[in-house]
Formats: sequence, C-alpha cells, structure tokens
Amino acid sequence: MERWPEGPSADPKAARERYDSGIRESRKAWREANKAALPAAHFGLGIVTVASVTVGLSAGPVPGLLVAGAFTALFLVAHAVMTLRGVRGPDGVRRAYLLTFGWTNWI
Repeated sequence: MERWPEGPSADPKAARERYDSGIRESRKAWREANKAALPAAHFGLGIVTVASVTVGLSAGPVPGLLVAGAFTALFLVAHAVMTLRGVRGPDGVRRAYLLTFGWTNWI
C-alpha cells in the first residue's frame, strides 16, 4: 500500500500536482527517447532516393515515381499540419522533414 505524503486524508490538489508532474516527466523522457536527429533524416532521404531510383530502374519509371511521390506527399501533409498548428517558416519545414525522413534514427 502506498503511503501518501499528506497523510491518510490526501489533499486532492497535492495529489493532482503529483500526478501532473509525473506525467510531465514521463512525456519528457518519451520525447527525448524518440527524438529524431537531422543526420538520421538526411540518411532517410538518401535511402528513399536510392530506393526510388532502384525501383525505377528495375520495375519502370512509374513505380519509382510512386515511391518518391509517396514520401513527397507525406512531407507535404506533415508541413500542412505544422502550418495549421502555427509552426511556420524554417522550423515548420525542419519538423516536417524530421517526421518524414527521421525514421532511420531507429534502424
């Protein structure tokens, strides 16, 4: 049984503050663990470029363009979402780029 610092009749305000601070710490740790780096995003762009060229050479230009187009569409959607959230300019482009190609951070 957990012992409350406030005693047997816990203060709801203190309990809420303890809960909120625990959630903040947990979310901060999750963000740090899942943060994509710019070099990893560049590597992801390189992988997508090589994959679309390889698919284009082996299966034809249309499938190669579909691979490149899918990632372009993902980037444009991510950038539109960033713009709607109020993140504009170079920071919005950077965040959309990291979202689109930062997956190589976990390979």
